[in-house]
Amino acid sequence: MAALDDLAFDPWDPAFVADPYPAYAELREQGRVRYFEPTNQWLVAHHADVSALLRDRRLGRTYLHRFTHEEFGRTPPPPEHEPFHTLNDHGMLDLEPPDHTRIRRLVSKAFTPRTVERLKPYVEGLAGDLVSALAEAGGGDLLTDVAEPLPVAVIAEMLGIPEADRAPLRPWSADICGMYELNPSGDAAQRAVRASAEFSEYLRGLIAERRRNPGDDLVSGLIAAHDEDDRLTEQEMISTCVLLLNAGHEATVNSTVNGWWALFRNPDQLAALRADHSLVPSAVEELMRYDTPLQLFERWVLDEIEIDGQVIPRGAEIAMLFGSANHDPAVFTDPSRLDLTRADNPHISFSAGLHYCIGAPLARIELAASMTALLEKAPALRLAAEPERKPNFVIRGLEGLAVEV
Repeated sequence: MAALDDLAFDPWDPAFVADPYPAYAELREQGRVRYFEPTNQWLVAHHADVSALLRDRRLGRTYLHRFTHEEFGRTPPPPEHEPFHTLNDHGMLDLEPPDHTRIRRLVSKAFTPRTVERLKPYVEGLAGDLVSALAEAGGGDLLTDVAEPLPVAVIAEMLGIPEADRAPLRPWSADICGMYELNPSGDAAQRAVRASAEFSEYLRGLIAERRRNPGDDLVSGLIAAHDEDDRLTEQEMISTCVLLLNAGHEATVNSTVNGWWALFRNPDQLAALRADHSLVPSAVEELMRYDTPLQLFERWVLDEIEIDGQVIPRGAEIAMLFGSANHDPAVFTDPSRLDLTRADNPHISFSAGLHYCIGAPLARIELAASMTALLEKAPALRLAAEPERKPNFVIRGLEGLAVEV
């Protein structure tokens, strides 16, 4: 195994976070799997391996359905983090069958193509209103004025969260998602725990209200599920709602600002898009590939596996580098070039296998709606100031994106 100091991967280096793609190229050249001591993880950087491992049932998002912490050779989380882990561990993203199957089967009823298609007029109308307000103001912050409010409002509407209650949703989500970074700080953990407790308490009240007065929303639908096989506990319901909000907007928000920042840096592609709005669907896919909103996804090794002659034992953790996989030249021709007409684009930004993003069709509608609205209502949109990138590595985004119309 090569020494650590020859490894370009450094998720705490601002220069790496600003542009990790050259380091990924080095990592891919060095082999198919590398051990990274600072996080005690095995890094997997090639598209073929990441794609295969996402579908490999010898890996899991959790191990607690088969082992205790001690049996798996892991230290239990500290008791003071309990509100976060209770919330996180009962969501389907961090569950394996049969619990994952039961919850996903129920939630997927809200994300059928037919249901999502019915949301399209609402999404497009909201996107149009947000962009109109931005244009009338002569510009603003694309992050806070368009990218954030659109998907938060859509998910909140689906869940039946009243408009008056929506202000804390984005801050709660941001604090909870801070725990998904590599080796989060004590402060980040404290914020995540507090947000988990506050969000859970709010949802308990909302669920109690929906039990008394059901509505035409997802929370009421989850409560009304009469099939004993599908019925959720209250904690599963709370965790599902939080997961839908976090996953349902985090990637969309970051895809929007990462995407427009990429377009501003590639004026030829932006000009082509402005000239031909029919490129919007392929542009959405290419921008998600080009600057991936979720750079890393973790899996536990439940049963020993082997990658390129390297045995990875049970109890180890694998870090699949989505950003690297999406820039693998074995799959993508000239991967560092932004090409909005790229036809063959099997990016894995929505994951794959059992945990494929249930909200992918909705995310695509939201991204296309905001992009189309900006092209139509703000055709001369330009960058007003160089953006600052968030220091996070796993969830990749910007602090803001100042624009002028």
